[in-house]
Amino acid sequence: MKARSSDWAILRRIARYARPYWLHGVAIFLLSLLAAPIALLTPLPLKIVIDHVLGSQPLPGFLAALLPLSRQHSGPFLLALAAASILIIALLNQMQGLALWMMETYAGEGMVLDFRSRLFGHVQRLSLTYHDSQGTADSAFRIQYDAPALQYITISGVIPLVAALMTLAGMLYVTARLDLQLALVAMAISPVLYLFTRAFSSRLRDRWEDVKTMESAANSVVQEALSSVRVVKAFGREDHEQQRFLHRSAGRLKEAIRLAFLQSGFDLLIGMTLAIGSAITLYIGVLHVPSGVLSLGGLVLVLAYVAQL
Repeated sequence: MKARSSDWAILRRIARYARPYWLHGVAIFLLSLLAAPIALLTPLPLKIVIDHVLGSQPLPGFLAALLPLSRQHSGPFLLALAAASILIIALLNQMQGLALWMMETYAGEGMVLDFRSRLFGHVQRLSLTYHDSQGTADSAFRIQYDAPALQYITISGVIPLVAALMTLAGMLYVTARLDLQLALVAMAISPVLYLFTRAFSSRLRDRWEDVKTMESAANSVVQEALSSVRVVKAFGREDHEQQRFLHRSAGRLKEAIRLAFLQSGFDLLIGMTLAIGSAITLYIGVLHVPSGVLSLGGLVLVLAYVAQL
């Protein structure tokens, strides 16, 4: 049975390796936080058009405070304002994405380079007995292909997760201000998504580990055959080595297919949960519109937030 570290133990080790880049991590986190207000503002122009251009709803307090009284009931002006808001929000979104991508690339590539250097130094310090028994292909595979996992977990995993949770909190707050019952429906979806993630995470991790092991084994055959190509040719072992490679690669293919089935099952559950939440939100929201609890634009806003969940 393979010994496995807990998720928290792995995260603690990763934090030690990522510590030299903590300032970059803070910058990435702050840039990620900008996604929250942008996500909250994205459906707002559509709400303005539905409620205040096509409809006769009063402007929300924050918007009324920014506009002169003479403009608050001008349909053409509000329509132009909504159209301009779409452009401004899109520009802010692109600028935030570009700055975030540049910072993530700089910090992530530097982090991977440092980690690869540590791994290479560690491999060189291992005994000859280890290299004789394990071979060099697996070590080379881990240095080249496994080291970027540090970047994926920290830059593309932990930091966006925290920012996404804060975005979710903002969406739930705005939804609760508009319609508390719809906010409770959205909140009810989140624990279900969390439980599905917890149920599938360990199984997905095991499958990924098996895929990586098989991939390393196939890579070992290639490296061994090419490093001793003169011997292989001298004894006419080309077909034998090719069959070895195909055998190892076939094992990797089987594990990848099993992983794909497991991942697709997880995606199906997540997608159906979100669809059920959207359907319930739509049903309750439509019932609340005629009663005046929620405006039509507010319903569109809430549905847009649920779609981003």
